[in-house]
Amino acid sequence: MADAPQNFTDMFKSLGEQLKVPAFDMAKIMEHHQKNLDAMTRSWQAMAGGANEIAKKQREIFEAAIKDVTAMVQEYKPGGSAQDVMAKQSEFAKKAMDAAITNTRDITELVQKSSTEAFKIVQDRMKESYDEIRAGLEKKS
Repeated sequence: MADAPQNFTDMFKSLGEQLKVPAFDMAKIMEHHQKNLDAMTRSWQAMAGGANEIAKKQREIFEAAIKDVTAMVQEYKPGGSAQDVMAKQSEFAKKAMDAAITNTRDITELVQKSSTEAFKIVQDRMKESYDEIRAGLEKKS
């Protein structure tokens, strides 16, 4: 007659005994994974904070653009010499280009800062994890 079916944990334990795998501390494994999850959570929070900063900056850019266009429309006076019209258009174009360059740089810096912060959290956890595993192996040697 066939043996009664075992649950997965018993089968895993039996396999470990057959292969003479050293015993492992389940609490330590769970603690290790909890630290990994905590690091990932902090990394995601850093990315979300960066996304909020980027959205805030984009809103500021939009508001400034509306303000500039409104000012330009209010200052517009039909007529005048072609040179005056060209000078005003050139001034507005230069101002718009300078703002675009500055805004692009600012957004790039925000993206880089949040990405760097998020990556550093994960990188630090990976190093810490490696050190924990190495320490555990050294104890058994």
